[in-house]
Amino acid sequence: MANIRDLPIVTKSMIRKDLQHLGVLPGQVVMLHVSTRAMGWVVGGPDIVLQALLDQLTDKGTLMMLAGWEDCPYDLPDWSLEKQLAYLEECPPFDPVSSRANRNWSILTEYIRTRPGAQRSAHPVESIVAIGPLARSLTENHNLQYGYGSGSPFAKFCDAGGKVLVLGAPLYNLALLHYAECLAKVPNKRVVKYRMPVLREGNKVWVDLEEYDTNWAIVNWAGEDYFELIMKEYLSSGKGTSGNVGSAWSYLFDANDLVNFAVQWMERMFKDLA
Repeated sequence: MANIRDLPIVTKSMIRKDLQHLGVLPGQVVMLHVSTRAMGWVVGGPDIVLQALLDQLTDKGTLMMLAGWEDCPYDLPDWSLEKQLAYLEECPPFDPVSSRANRNWSILTEYIRTRPGAQRSAHPVESIVAIGPLARSLTENHNLQYGYGSGSPFAKFCDAGGKVLVLGAPLYNLALLHYAECLAKVPNKRVVKYRMPVLREGNKVWVDLEEYDTNWAIVNWAGEDYFELIMKEYLSSGKGTSGNVGSAWSYLFDANDLVNFAVQWMERMFKDLA
């Protein structure tokens, strides 16, 4: 793997100029997916990517990311018995104030979580972090059951006319498509049930959660990753804008339009699946 300093040099002023050309405008509500390495060698590091975007949005805009939880025990039943017992006995609970964001999704999840003024929702798996005037309203009252669905930060984001910004990240990882999975009226959606430790009134409490199987597939689908198929068709229909931000090939999508497209795709393709 190439050293980061061997990559093309990118500065904050270059990022802002590229964002503007892509269609990122002051006052927008933006959900970010980003690979900072794909952008090149950013002078000043990942903080500069975040600051360039916030500067472009101005103090009238709002930026949000899917933060998740770095120590999330979602797949606890698949662990060895020894690991399960150790975790059940001494694992820390999820605390939206202090629990680390899932940096496997992007290093910027933790950068934005720890930035002054950031707000974070209380879902241990699907927590959202946001900065800006809509940050509190987007993140508050995040339902623990079906946390991608109605009333979630994803639904509020669409209601606010949000834009999805992808900077060098894979399109098949767009979290907003999980909201479309919740909305799509298709038969026999798969449901998963799991337990999570959360902090309540200073104590660790294990809670039982339920969600559509957004981790794998909501239906018995044997083909290519359907998020990738949806995005290929969406792009081929001429939707969204694209261009380089730094060295990263990037996209800007209208959230409502993307969700509507994805819902229609799922309802068409999944209607006859058992």
